[in-house]
Amino acid sequence: MDYRVVVTKDAEEDLERFIKYLIVEKESIQAAENLLNDYDATIESLKLVAKSLKLCDNERLRKLGYHRINFLNHKYFMLYRIVDNVVFVDNIFHELQDYESKMY
Repeated sequence: MDYRVVVTKDAEEDLERFIKYLIVEKESIQAAENLLNDYDATIESLKLVAKSLKLCDNERLRKLGYHRINFLNHKYFMLYRIVDNVVFVDNIFHELQDYESKMY
């Protein structure tokens, strides 16, 4: 089943922060472009596999219906919910972030 993916404003802002960090702090436009390409590929993958990925291990997030998909080539991931056949990407995190506390 193909899902329609909606990226929320919060998730867009998360991605913008990561891109800005790579460009400004790390001075690497190439790294930012690579991350954007990986983001696009992950969104395309999500359209196909959203329901097949397990719910989050965190009990509270699981009760809220959150799933996680890792970026294909970088250490980032998306938290998303499924409503009917629409996937809502609510946040994007780096794997070193304490995402569980941010989601409370």
